[in-house]
Amino acid sequence: MKKMKAVVSSLCLVLVLVLTASVDRPSKDLPPRATGAAISGITTVLGNQERDPQVQDGIARALSYLAEHQDGASGGWLQDVGFKFNDRYELTEANKPHVGVTALALMAFLSGGHLPGRGKYGHVVERGLEFVLSCVDEDTGFISAHETRMYSHAFASLFLAEIYGMTRQPDLQAKLQHAIDLTVETQNAQGAWRYRPYAPDSDMSIAVCQLMALRAARNVGIQVPRSTISHAYDYIRRSAHTSGLKKGAFRYQIDQQQTRVSFALASAGLASLIHAGYYDDDLLKPGIRWLKRRITSLKSRAQEKYPSYFYWYGHYYAAQVMFIASDNQKHVGVWEDFYWPRMRNELLSNQQANGSWRNDPGPGDIFGTAVGAIILQIPHRYLPIFQR
Repeated sequence: MKKMKAVVSSLCLVLVLVLTASVDRPSKDLPPRATGAAISGITTVLGNQERDPQVQDGIARALSYLAEHQDGASGGWLQDVGFKFNDRYELTEANKPHVGVTALALMAFLSGGHLPGRGKYGHVVERGLEFVLSCVDEDTGFISAHETRMYSHAFASLFLAEIYGMTRQPDLQAKLQHAIDLTVETQNAQGAWRYRPYAPDSDMSIAVCQLMALRAARNVGIQVPRSTISHAYDYIRRSAHTSGLKKGAFRYQIDQQQTRVSFALASAGLASLIHAGYYDDDLLKPGIRWLKRRITSLKSRAQEKYPSYFYWYGHYYAAQVMFIASDNQKHVGVWEDFYWPRMRNELLSNQQANGSWRNDPGPGDIFGTAVGAIILQIPHRYLPIFQR
């Protein structure tokens, strides 16, 4: 009986996602969202996950931790507001409702099929959604609280696009459109974005966040000029190293030839190509090869080790790259054989007794726990962003 209920639930969610994907047909100059995934391999992975009691226990404890730590007053999650600076996290306000982290925490619940008023944690999602919507500026559309920056605006916009696609709540559409309009309006001449709206310079990490939110919004019928996505995609491509030892990696800033490269930036760059719909881009193969080398030598990269901000930010994107790319015959095994076994063991071995994952330096343990829970639930494919 439990298996039958699970099957029915999964079929209902698949139907929602199919209907969602059909709302907006990409134009000729943007690649269409593929509909024919290699289901057999992923079904095996999902089946193995469902039969893995340690993974299921890890997910359950992580979501329980997040639910227990939702702020009773605001409906958001309290974290340190600030920004990454080199290998540090510069604090601007301590222990405040953080709209970007809240959006990620809510996506962790969506990844488990919990929707407003539905599922074990439906009430948690409902209250969190109210908080995110309250942070949308009525005049500008900028999603911010306690001086959070464009990162948080992008994660919050992505969350609103995902939940709108899964629920079609009419009260979400106007605010989501308002937020996306701000993103479109603030794209600069380089084709990207920076920490604050209307900044003239750009960087890869923020460009990727915005591009994912734009594509997710467009997929659920929100008006996004195709030129905005195309311009951002061109920025991502121009940021890539196409030769030498760094081939497959991405520059932090396009106008600095000697700027740093990192696991997090490469993961983000590749994820942006996939989420823009370019599943066969010629940058993917060398990029995935570069990521695999970096992952296997991660212990020697102090900046990127658990539990730093860069660790979580990098794997948030790397997991999406490996999972979605594995549908393509060119990248068979990158999820099932390479990434998932490593990440599954690493996450479970680092999970704390209370169900959380640490994050230091960074906003705090809610951030680490949200990303960890999202990664463990990727094979469910409940979130539209995990659909190819």
